Amino acid sequence: MNSSTHARSYAKVVENGVQAVEEVNRLRSSGYLSENIFVLAHDDDRTERIADTANASEIGIKEEGMFDALANLFRLKGDELRAKITSLGFTEAEAQFYEKELDFGKVLVIAKPA
Repeated sequence: MNSSTHARSYAKVVENGVQAVEEVNRLRSSGYLSENIFVLAHDDDRTERIADTANASEIGIKEEGMFDALANLFRLKGDELRAKITSLGFTEAEAQFYEKELDFGKVLVIAKPA
């Protein structure tokens, strides 16, 4: 059995967009592909700006699946963020922890194995 099949996604909470860009660059230089590195902030516009600056990805339909992506249109923001985080392989408890950090203005950088 291939061990990378069960490799977990990596996540790190950082204080701001500058640190997020630095973390994305560090992950890229350690071998992660840009399309497997994601940034997430509480505000969609901030997420987009950081992702563009860092040349990282936003969590979208490919990661969430069509049903969850459509469901997010009707979810409260916290529920939407937790759904995006769990779509990358984290538990509900982990997603709750990370979502609370986003509430405090922090940024989440996630890298998933190829």
